[in-house]
Amino acid sequence: MSTDFHRIKRLPPYVFEQVNRIKAAARNAGADIIDLGMGNPDLAAPKHVIEKLVETAGKPRTDRYSASKGIAGLRRAQAGYYERRFGVKLNPDTQVIATLGSKEGFANMAQAITAPGDVVLVPNPSYPIHAFGFLMAGGVIRSVPAEPNEEMFRALERSVIHSIPKPIALVTCYPANPTAYVASLDFYKDLVAFAKKHELILLSDLAYAEVYFDDKNPPPSVLQVPGAMDVTVEFTSLSKTFSMAGWRMGFAVGNEKLLAALARVKSYLDYGAYTPVQVAAAAALNGPDDCIREMREIYKKRRDALVESFSRAGWEFPAPQASMFAWVKIPEPFREMGSLEFSKLLVEKASVAVAPGIGFGEHGDEYVRIAMVENEQRIRQAARNVRRFLETADKTLHNVVPMAARG
Repeated sequence: MSTDFHRIKRLPPYVFEQVNRIKAAARNAGADIIDLGMGNPDLAAPKHVIEKLVETAGKPRTDRYSASKGIAGLRRAQAGYYERRFGVKLNPDTQVIATLGSKEGFANMAQAITAPGDVVLVPNPSYPIHAFGFLMAGGVIRSVPAEPNEEMFRALERSVIHSIPKPIALVTCYPANPTAYVASLDFYKDLVAFAKKHELILLSDLAYAEVYFDDKNPPPSVLQVPGAMDVTVEFTSLSKTFSMAGWRMGFAVGNEKLLAALARVKSYLDYGAYTPVQVAAAAALNGPDDCIREMREIYKKRRDALVESFSRAGWEFPAPQASMFAWVKIPEPFREMGSLEFSKLLVEKASVAVAPGIGFGEHGDEYVRIAMVENEQRIRQAARNVRRFLETADKTLHNVVPMAARG
């Protein structure tokens, strides 16, 4: 039997798994690995949300198949959140779909709108599903810069002019994973105008909308731009906002025709999330927001501890404005070996795991992503480990062959 499957051939090796194998081996050998690699929240879900899940589970009515596009109460709760947070009114029946996390929603939207050979504009570096969702659907990716500035628009213009066939969609993600870039409403206004001018579908990943550190400037939604609804679908998630990553609860909102296509694909693939999870998710969205403020304050303290302690260790980087990540250049002596080899080295020599930037696109290979998923004490311990590692850099480099020099 042949295992040379077409879609699998289009996917590169999952570089994070290589780091995970080394991390697991080190732990099996007794090493205390401080894992700052995966963006996996370590905080507890809000108590009232868990109580609602327990209250609802185990009943014949709620243990049955659920609704693929989400129960009505949950879709109303998401519409209410958008109106409170962004001033955007949504019709919960036609402009809101509950997804199994934003990742599933994004992948199935790619399946819904992509024909073989369709060109999609995707930031590089960016979260892997932004590109590979379309690659698995048969599409072709054209990379554009990730930072929301004039350079990005110049690249977009070139991409539209020189792409054959003409691109069908543009992906954005702000606050960005992995880079932590934040977009302004003025940027979104220009982006919507660009998408309309060139007849592009705009797909916005807003999973980190509530993880920000400037209370005066919360990240906006692209749907706040007048007319954005004509061309846009936006994806959000409860994973980070309410520390509910394993619950797999997200949303797609926006253009009715695009969401109808997503709903049709999903109707063939799933029956929606477990109903008690959806009921609990509605309780999260409708409930008090003090738990969100507490989450934000915890990440802010971790960010400050990360920047301060790693800078003292000799690895300086700017403080991220939002998200639960720092996106940092590899220290210069190690840059030539690339992010994957450097990440492996950190596990082996410093007992610290980070995410190699190459996993987010080739333009990320001089960087690593550091997730704030450990408490301040553990972050400072990681910095001490890194400091000892950097202080022995000459000896370490002598024993490591750079990737470029390998056969």
